[in-house]
Amino acid sequence: MTNSVTEFGAAQADKKLLRINVFIIYKSKVMDYTKEVSNMCIVAQGPNHGPAPLPEEGKWIKAKEIKDISGFTHGVGWCAPQQGACKLSLNIKNGIIQECLVETIGCSGMTHSAAMASEILPGKTILEALNTDLVCDAINTAMRELFLQIVYGRSQSAFSDNGLLIGAGLEDLGKGLRSQTGTLYGTLAKGTRYLELTEGYITRMALDKDNQVIGYEYVHLGKFMERIKKGEDANEALKAVTGHYGRFTAEQGVVKFIDPRKE
Repeated sequence: MTNSVTEFGAAQADKKLLRINVFIIYKSKVMDYTKEVSNMCIVAQGPNHGPAPLPEEGKWIKAKEIKDISGFTHGVGWCAPQQGACKLSLNIKNGIIQECLVETIGCSGMTHSAAMASEILPGKTILEALNTDLVCDAINTAMRELFLQIVYGRSQSAFSDNGLLIGAGLEDLGKGLRSQTGTLYGTLAKGTRYLELTEGYITRMALDKDNQVIGYEYVHLGKFMERIKKGEDANEALKAVTGHYGRFTAEQGVVKFIDPRKE
């Protein structure tokens, strides 16, 4: 009886050793090992609970592959001399870019780079996009920063069931589909000049008796162009889309108006 048990134990040990050898041979086909590692015995892996779950489009996902990544998020990048910057927004479904919004500022050449990037990005996986020349360093950097956001679960649609619809990127632009930009200029000698704000193109600044800014007049260029395209008279369209913010009458303390581009 003892001999049978011993023979059985030896047979099981041989089978285990065979499995170990097969495992090493199989692994060797995939990866080359040094002699020292090949001669080591195997220590079984203990804890292996997988990656931390990420909030993605209303679900908790343990991302192991690129196809496990979904969401709508943003990244901001800059070129080496920091002459210009790019805000990149991507809507990603199952690792593939379905929608992109490329917004740039500060560099004329970057706008043309953005035009090419808007054609390049849709249809690529986020890993492909990360390793693709997007023509401009600022856009490449924005893609890198966006990648870091999305693979760690930081997205605008993290807790939105099924994510955001394709086309959600346009909602960031508002009426007339124009980027939200601010252009302000100032000097120690002459003070500030408001050129463009969220509401639109600044036409006049209102100053009080101390020459401090207390209001401004703007033209919403997006709405203006939409009215023109519909055939409305330009003067009527301009009047309809002109507005003001802050105090803007003499009764409210306005002493004078200035054109920020000329005065």
